[in-house]
Amino acid sequence: MDKFCGLIRRISVLAVISAVLAPAMFFRAEVRSKPASLTPEQKTLHVLNRIGFGARPGDVERVNAMGLQKYIDQQLDPASIADTIAESKVRGLDSTKMTTSELFAKYPNPGALLRQLEGGRAAQAQNQQQMPRGSAPATPQEEAAMTQDEQRERRQKINELYRKYDLKPAAQLVPQIVANRVLRAVYSEKQLQEVMVDFWQNHFNVFAGKAAVRWYIPSYERDVLRKNALGNFKDLVVGTAQHPAMLFYLDNFESVSPAVQNAANDRNVQRIQRMIRNGQPLPAQARERLKRQFNLDDTQLGQRLKEMRASGSIQIRPQQQNQRGINENYARELMELHTLGVDGGYTQKDIVEVAKAFTGWTIADPRGYRRAAASMIQGSEEQRLNRIQRQMGFSDDVDSGEFFFNTRWHDPNVKNVLGQKVNEGGIKDGLKVIDILVAHPSTAKHIALKLAMKFVGDNPSDALVKRVAEAFSSSKGDIKVTLKALFNDKEFFAPENYRTKIKSPFELAVSSIRALGGETNASPAFVAMLTKLGEVPYGYQAPTGYPDTAEDWVNTGALLERMNFAVAFASNRIPGSRVDLRRFAVEDKGKLLDGAISKILYNEISASTRSNLQKQLGQPLPEVKAGADSDADAMDVPNMRNGQQGGGNQRQARLLAPSGNPEIFKVVSLVLGTPEFQRQ
Repeated sequence: MDKFCGLIRRISVLAVISAVLAPAMFFRAEVRSKPASLTPEQKTLHVLNRIGFGARPGDVERVNAMGLQKYIDQQLDPASIADTIAESKVRGLDSTKMTTSELFAKYPNPGALLRQLEGGRAAQAQNQQQMPRGSAPATPQEEAAMTQDEQRERRQKINELYRKYDLKPAAQLVPQIVANRVLRAVYSEKQLQEVMVDFWQNHFNVFAGKAAVRWYIPSYERDVLRKNALGNFKDLVVGTAQHPAMLFYLDNFESVSPAVQNAANDRNVQRIQRMIRNGQPLPAQARERLKRQFNLDDTQLGQRLKEMRASGSIQIRPQQQNQRGINENYARELMELHTLGVDGGYTQKDIVEVAKAFTGWTIADPRGYRRAAASMIQGSEEQRLNRIQRQMGFSDDVDSGEFFFNTRWHDPNVKNVLGQKVNEGGIKDGLKVIDILVAHPSTAKHIALKLAMKFVGDNPSDALVKRVAEAFSSSKGDIKVTLKALFNDKEFFAPENYRTKIKSPFELAVSSIRALGGETNASPAFVAMLTKLGEVPYGYQAPTGYPDTAEDWVNTGALLERMNFAVAFASNRIPGSRVDLRRFAVEDKGKLLDGAISKILYNEISASTRSNLQKQLGQPLPEVKAGADSDADAMDVPNMRNGQQGGGNQRQARLLAPSGNPEIFKVVSLVLGTPEFQRQ
């Protein structure tokens, strides 16, 4: 009976809260009737919300004292802004400062580490029946079949290796990557730069859950996205095209001209035939391949090789496994998402031609085996792998995980892209394609539309998009010039565009901390709450990146999760995050709500929202639920929009007991959950 009554109470609480969180309220354009023009304070709030992650206590006064235009100009020039607090906050995130090869060595995959130290995959495949207890299984299925004692022994061996060689778990990479983004968004004075890093990360999206991609993200964000966030668009396209994160994510690192692949197979067949003819011992892999081809055991294969030598007829097939050819994934997304747009005027033939231009754009040692911790421990640099890489055309002076143009893999023929001939030769073919795409009018329109949707509204006018596109084209893709034109456009400050954009979950979480003057260290528990909200940087599986319109984020379930976060944060339940709400305290408790509305919403609230808030004051807050915290080496961030889980195991993050004045954090939580705060 008690449980039933509790359920009824909870349903009634959610019913009241749902009234203020109803999706329909979030789609209404008005907070209240729109004035003919924005007031100076509204313009300042608009700028702080749109080109940054929201106002902190005192920010409105500071910007007004500086002058709004001067503030915008300063944000467009981030190099002129000191950012000591943000830099100090991220100083301990060592992975964000390392090269990719250093990350491969310092943050090894534990299963791969044990496999290599215990003889490698080939040795384990040959000795599968004699695999020692506790050794790393070759597949997740084998790991699942291990007994508890075997799993315990395996963990013990891994922990000993990590302690002995000062290694760190690969599972720490993504939390550090996310923490870097959260801390910079919360504390950086370079707010526009952080907004543009978020924008370009989704525009040039890569998914951290795909194989080796997470090892590549620190340099991808540091050396490409952040470096060029307010630079030139072409530099972003070239930088992403050549970065291993994108090459691996969209599989272009495996794209090889079919003619080159066939020639390589022919050379390998000729080499094996020559060794058989000369009576030389064959490499173990070649023997295994021939045993499969002829369905023979070792003794039978030896006899067959003798017969081949005696007859002079040596018939073997080219190796079929790992056959590669042209991969169209990157070419398609380069045109559809990165440059021209889905209606950009290209055809399937253009996709194939672009893919040919990017053959040979690859990665040296893409999974980091040469620089893996096991190689360091064994005192080798994987000599066998080095030899194979040289045979494939890789230079010895390129490090693991670095971009490399492999001339041998490139299609040397003339390409025709969007009616233009591409015959520059080698790596210049791909660079020529980028020149063509970046200069195309469809690219200017596509980028202008996305920027207008980001900074003005979900449905910007054609006239605005045209003006922004003209600024993009005339400046040859200068992002600062393009944004300046956008921010100076009459539609940017138009009253009908004021507080109409719905904050994404990431924007909501960051703006909540900033609005309350809170502190955070972006702990794993905080990342878990972000996961529950539905948006973790680099956690979106599809190349499109996270969406940026209200219809993608507004539904009853998602809005209740936003309230869940608001309550958890305002009541200091998230480990590593804290807010002091004493500035909201008033002697007259009846004025507590008015004070919170004034300090958080700057008194901009509709009559219906205020009425709903007053009703909720008499109801208990909903029970806070924690998000899922990673408890495995595998990347656990889901494709949040579809709710699909990645690999690995998860556990509920630990939340703290609530602290602070219950009446105050209740009011503050409810105000954070209003449509007015959820909009920017």
